[in-house]
Amino acid sequence: MKYLLVLAVLWVAIWLWRKNRREEMRETLREQAARAAQRPPAAPAPPQAMLRCAHCGLHLPASDALAGPGDAVYCSAAHRQAAERG
Repeated sequence: MKYLLVLAVLWVAIWLWRKNRREEMRETLREQAARAAQRPPAAPAPPQAMLRCAHCGLHLPASDALAGPGDAVYCSAAHRQAAERG
């Protein structure tokens, strides 16, 4: 009988602890949502120009492309070197 009482006390303690944790999480989520609503939305970044690698045909943003001889652009230094050799 005493084991059942201990088990019941433990069960109630765990239930109360989990209930409080859920309430804390809800409060945290509400605070985050309120902060997000107060902030103005960030302006989207302008679209970047996409270029095609002269070696493999991969499309990549102009900011990531490597310039090669002439007007050719490459996705990696290895592709640029392969084009210079061949």
